[in-house]
Amino acid sequence: MTVGSVSLPNGVFLAPMSGITDLPFRMLAKRFGAGLVISEMVASKAFAVGKEEMRLRAEGQGVDVHAVQLAGNQAEWMAEAARLSEGAGAALVDINMGCPAKKVISGYSGSALMRDLDQALRLIDAVVGAVSVPVTVKMRLGWDDDSHNAAELARRAEESGVSMVTVHGRTRNQFYKGNADWRAIRVVSDAVSVPLIANGDVLSEDDAITCLEQSGADGVMIGRGAYGRPWLPGFIAHYFATGAYLDEPAGADLLALVLEHYDAMIDYYPDIVGVRCARKHLGWYMDGVLQTPVSNSSELSNLRKVILTAEEPETVRIALREFFSVAAERHVA
Repeated sequence: MTVGSVSLPNGVFLAPMSGITDLPFRMLAKRFGAGLVISEMVASKAFAVGKEEMRLRAEGQGVDVHAVQLAGNQAEWMAEAARLSEGAGAALVDINMGCPAKKVISGYSGSALMRDLDQALRLIDAVVGAVSVPVTVKMRLGWDDDSHNAAELARRAEESGVSMVTVHGRTRNQFYKGNADWRAIRVVSDAVSVPLIANGDVLSEDDAITCLEQSGADGVMIGRGAYGRPWLPGFIAHYFATGAYLDEPAGADLLALVLEHYDAMIDYYPDIVGVRCARKHLGWYMDGVLQTPVSNSSELSNLRKVILTAEEPETVRIALREFFSVAAERHVA
């Protein structure tokens, strides 16, 4: 797939997710074969004035095609953040017009921009004019069921120079409730000639096939389906390329991956932050292990509690090894 001047190995992407797609997670997903991985949402003004949290979110060292997602509602800050992103090595800049979170829309950013397309286009024009790298936009179907305007926004965005559009198959008011409506994305496919990526509820290779058939999109973006499964975008891309399913990591291989991910987070974040940020990921990995039929023993429950509360990294590593050992004895890992 080609996005503007950037060539990508495939059209299966990892979605930008706040608190999830930090650099360690993106690097894992990329290693497993994701066609593109995108940073956590970066608040444009905070990034432009030098806030360290935003700088960390926008970091992409070690990722071959580094993409930064920006959020905001002021053209000057969006433009400056885009320039900083490009200067720091971003090969793509994505504009967030889909986040449904109250703290984002209260600042008239994210999916709130779908209620004011003229303002949305002012931001797009500012970002496109500020950088030489391709600019992309991620949006929802619309604000609510009475205002499905993704096709209009996508068409106008393309006219303003956007090189790719991603559409999540829900409205803002749905948040993440119900099912993503992949068929509703097809009107966007009919409205633009740039690559269209469909997002929402793609949890497997079969889901990805159905999503593409129903949406008419050129690729898929994996969000919550990658929780505890950083390999999923790459495995779906492999299926598209070969028609073959890959076995998900299990047992000792999965334990090695979990420990690698944990150590990368400890090294990446300052002080105790890495320990605490890693907990959600460790919980998802353990949830995956326990989806295999097993009696929920008190031993596994106690180990899980230690893993998700201990603040000394070596205590967590020891408990993880014990958790996987006990799970293997019960034939679940």
